[in-house]
Amino acid sequence: MNQHIKTIILSATLGALVGSGAVFISQKLQKPNEDELIKEFYLVENAVHVSPHHIRKAIMKGETDDFILIDLRSEEEYAEEHIVGAINVPAYKDREYSDYGAIQRIRQSVRELKEKNPEKDIIVYCYSTPCMTGRKVGKILAEDGIYVKHLGIGWNEWRHFWKLWNHPHEWEITDPTEYTASGPEPGVFKGRNYLEGELPSGCGEGELSC
Repeated sequence: MNQHIKTIILSATLGALVGSGAVFISQKLQKPNEDELIKEFYLVENAVHVSPHHIRKAIMKGETDDFILIDLRSEEEYAEEHIVGAINVPAYKDREYSDYGAIQRIRQSVRELKEKNPEKDIIVYCYSTPCMTGRKVGKILAEDGIYVKHLGIGWNEWRHFWKLWNHPHEWEITDPTEYTASGPEPGVFKGRNYLEGELPSGCGEGELSC
């Protein structure tokens, strides 16, 4: 192969590499437009957040086979009261201090749950809607390939602000104490299923329901 042909081949190769690099850099530098950001926001919201109203209805109807609720509060607080059916994987030593140092324990507990129940969604909740515990734990787990969802509210809203997220006509026909349990065990729902009567569900059914 003479020098002229070698030069042509080398130039072509370098040109291809430079062109590919330019395209890659251009794609990296190109910012998503507003519509793309909005789309991504809703994709993330729907992938991560779970409606508490949907969960409450599932508990009421006994249709809880497709998810596991995890209470991230301390063992002490969980024993006092928790969402009925939820299990405790504490991220807090007590009501004052977090226990993020025990992330290996948390990671192992959630991994075992997922391995035993691969078809179920794992849904975590902590103290309140703005509480970052669930988000921080979720991030740590995701970095290890364990993916959990996030209840749209926390314990405080579930127990003390019932009217905030339930429908007005349900305020008088549901009792928040029926949807809580005490002690070290998850507990079993023993309340009323008002949908068995003539009362409307309020949230509808289908793709756009709560």
